[in-house]
Amino acid sequence: MSALIVTESIFGNTLAIAQAISGGLADVLGAREVQLMHASDAPDSLPAEVALLVIGAPTHTLSMPNAGSRADAAGQGATVAERTGVREWIEVLELPKGIRVATFDTSIQERQRLGTAARAAAIALRDRGAETLIGPSFYVTGMEGPLADGELGRATAWGRELATA
Repeated sequence: MSALIVTESIFGNTLAIAQAISGGLADVLGAREVQLMHASDAPDSLPAEVALLVIGAPTHTLSMPNAGSRADAAGQGATVAERTGVREWIEVLELPKGIRVATFDTSIQERQRLGTAARAAAIALRDRGAETLIGPSFYVTGMEGPLADGELGRATAWGRELATA
């Protein structure tokens, strides 16, 4: 089985979580079976060997980032070079039948009950015919981070769980 992680990260926290998930997947599947890439670099059509797709983004305005929220983040010091994020990639993605899909996000814990990028991505993918597992929110202590204590370990463990499920 091959796994592909597609992510978008504004301040680097979501990327760090994606890397930890990748490490957990690689612990079970082997490093050669796991690939991590930014949504702007992800293919519109997935290679046939990809059996697990994991998608992650930071939560912006209770959903996935969009052009406006990326501009707001840039105004607060984020380096936002890419215009294509997870939201835009999902819109053009050709989903193969039978692929396992899981979503995750980074979020401020107090706000995540209202809406998260993981939930929004799962809904967008379900609207396109995918059966999607809504994964966890991994917590940041503020909009720019840093990650809350223990979140990298939790992400690695979730990667292992995904690989063995």
